[in-house]
Amino acid sequence: MNNLVIVESPTKAKTIGKFLGNGYQIKASMGHVLDLPKSVLGVDVDHNFKPLYELIPDKSDIVQELQTIAKKADLIILATDPDREGEAIAAHVKDLIKSKKDNIKRIVFHEITKEAVEEALNNPRKIDGHLVDAQTARRVLDRLVGYKLSPLLWRKVRRGLSAGRVQSVALRLIVEREKEIEKFKKEEYYTIATVLVNSKLPPKARLARGGKTQNSKQEGTSFDLVEINGDKIELQKTFNLYDGEYTVTKTILGKETQAKKIVDDLKKDQFVVSEVVQKEMKRSPQAPYTTSTLQQDASRRLGLNGRKTMSLAQKLYEEGYITYHRTDSVVMATSAQKSIINFVKSEYGEKYLPESPRVYTAKQKLAQEAHEAIRPTKVASTTAAVTKDLGRIFGKLYEIIWQRAVASQMADAITESTAVLVDTTGSEDTYKLKASGSVLVFEGFLKVNPQALSDTKLPEFKAQEKLKLIDTDKEFHETPPPPRYNDASLIKTLEEKGIGRPSTYASIVSTIESRRYIEREEGRFIPTTVGNAVNEFLVDNFSDIDDIPFTALMEDELDEIADGRRDWEPMMKEFYKPFEKKLEKVKDAKRVKIEVEKTDEKCEKCSAPLVVRIGRFGKFLSCSKFPECNFTKPFIQETGFKCPKDGGNVIVRKTRKGRIFYGCSNYPNCDFATWKLEDLSGKSNLKIQNSNPKSKSQN
Repeated sequence: MNNLVIVESPTKAKTIGKFLGNGYQIKASMGHVLDLPKSVLGVDVDHNFKPLYELIPDKSDIVQELQTIAKKADLIILATDPDREGEAIAAHVKDLIKSKKDNIKRIVFHEITKEAVEEALNNPRKIDGHLVDAQTARRVLDRLVGYKLSPLLWRKVRRGLSAGRVQSVALRLIVEREKEIEKFKKEEYYTIATVLVNSKLPPKARLARGGKTQNSKQEGTSFDLVEINGDKIELQKTFNLYDGEYTVTKTILGKETQAKKIVDDLKKDQFVVSEVVQKEMKRSPQAPYTTSTLQQDASRRLGLNGRKTMSLAQKLYEEGYITYHRTDSVVMATSAQKSIINFVKSEYGEKYLPESPRVYTAKQKLAQEAHEAIRPTKVASTTAAVTKDLGRIFGKLYEIIWQRAVASQMADAITESTAVLVDTTGSEDTYKLKASGSVLVFEGFLKVNPQALSDTKLPEFKAQEKLKLIDTDKEFHETPPPPRYNDASLIKTLEEKGIGRPSTYASIVSTIESRRYIEREEGRFIPTTVGNAVNEFLVDNFSDIDDIPFTALMEDELDEIADGRRDWEPMMKEFYKPFEKKLEKVKDAKRVKIEVEKTDEKCEKCSAPLVVRIGRFGKFLSCSKFPECNFTKPFIQETGFKCPKDGGNVIVRKTRKGRIFYGCSNYPNCDFATWKLEDLSGKSNLKIQNSNPKSKSQN
């Protein structure tokens, strides 16, 4: 029997080939074979928005080979990925093969294992037209927005610019966050920390920086002021590094004189323990990864951007190590769940298992794409094995996937928390102080997925016990502004607001970055002057398109198409008619000026000031009298450090792929380079030579 199996990539073909016999020939389409033309709109808006797909130029040889083999095949099996993209590829391949025989079947599997592939072969189906329609609708929608808006940007902002439906919303989020930061007004406040100790212990402890003691376990315990005359200290909400909320203690002490008075009072007061509260706290594991949560954690823990994470995950999937990596689902297959439970019981003991298997429910209204969370295909596959097979970075990503999946079926971690409340007497005003501590009683899921959790065990205190003052002091604070977005927080926000879907998160960020609309500073996104100008034009003239609720609604409608509850052509008409009218109206809109950054340097031609502009390849210096004077020169960003090799200036450079590093300004005569500025601060000079990017990357 002669069977042809068509997949997307050679790696996937190689992995599947391990499970199939000699009767199967496996070929890769190398991704999409049809696409809209690049030079024209490629959508017939007058005839139900028919997409005018054409053969991708460099795929003609591949398609010809598939057609030749298909003619001789008894059965043609389309085994592309189990999402809309994969369904569209399968449909296009089927159209191009043009088999006259009814011998084309579609199979899907969410992991590339022998069992999953055999199960899929035993249960073939037809191509899902609804999924294909949803992918077509997204492609057409994005093409209409991009190709209709881009010419306007050329006329109203600058030539060469482009706009994208979802990317423009992401840019808007980043620009608006920057405006929040610029408008933010810091508030000053003070906190009071006091070190107390059982009166029987020697008074040796003193406050260290930040209100902590040098050796608090033995010599004293730090207490925070929580009440003044029965009034609780105000708590102010602010932002943490990942855009979640946390609380900082903000006393009602807005002035230093108030803080000083309290410190003076506490130095004279008596301290009595009013209450000791102990309770057991349980901490449950998180659900297995979805595409979004994997990208967020890979950014936080491994420093990977979304595109890199998805590239690594694609390889892990195709090599058969993890399940499909584009998914909104947190569900785990029953067989996988049982396998993990048996593994935990065998490796760690029954006490590390919950009373019953954990079942997780997706928060989204519709969990689309793959129907399982991201998990290892075989729980016994170790990080070491992946590292040896694919490399260290693959092993690191696999490790967090493995940890999260295994931990999701383990018992709660149990901590014992203790709160000690102390009242003061002696001063006119009364104060309440509080010390908190916790001890890990049972590690539970933390056994395999350790997180930032350390014991802060308090000494033993008893109610009505008198304590002795060791030290007390005030500490000055300023409320921090909201942080700029990074990969993790932007993806999290896009997901929460319903912008994009699993397969789009990585491309959203990389697209606006490659267009020079944003740049990274210490891993966080800052809009460029070009990005600000593009955003201003779109918000002023297309506020309904460049709008979060509208974009989220469009994503919901695409989901309805994929689910068979809506037809895509009427949906496109509803969008395009008002959009077309807006395009005509905006032709008379005013031009948006791109702001430039002034410098102290003078033009070498006419002596006018030079300004920083942004071009296709990044920043450059240009004469402020352009176009009258066309003088330009490279933009060099100094770091203030000297090269340890030849004493030249160390400047900011970029690799061919846009990654920032730091190199000597005398390159190529000096090839010094390092990824980290810390290496130049004298803290880790021994690591400099080992962290050099290759010289050929300096450009």
